[in-house]
Amino acid sequence: MTDYRQAYEHYKQACEEHGLEPINFHYFILNLSQEQLDAYNERAQQKRGQDEYAS
Repeated sequence: MTDYRQAYEHYKQACEEHGLEPINFHYFILNLSQEQLDAYNERAQQKRGQDEYAS
């Protein structure tokens, strides 16, 4: 869940840069599309695999 928090912080920063009011974290997570969640989870798995090889 911490990775979702990092994504949310990135989202909030982008909103601030463009003068937009960000939605709260709960709605941010609820409004992610299945495609976004799948892409995120695929990246997370790839990252975990890279971390395992680095050890």
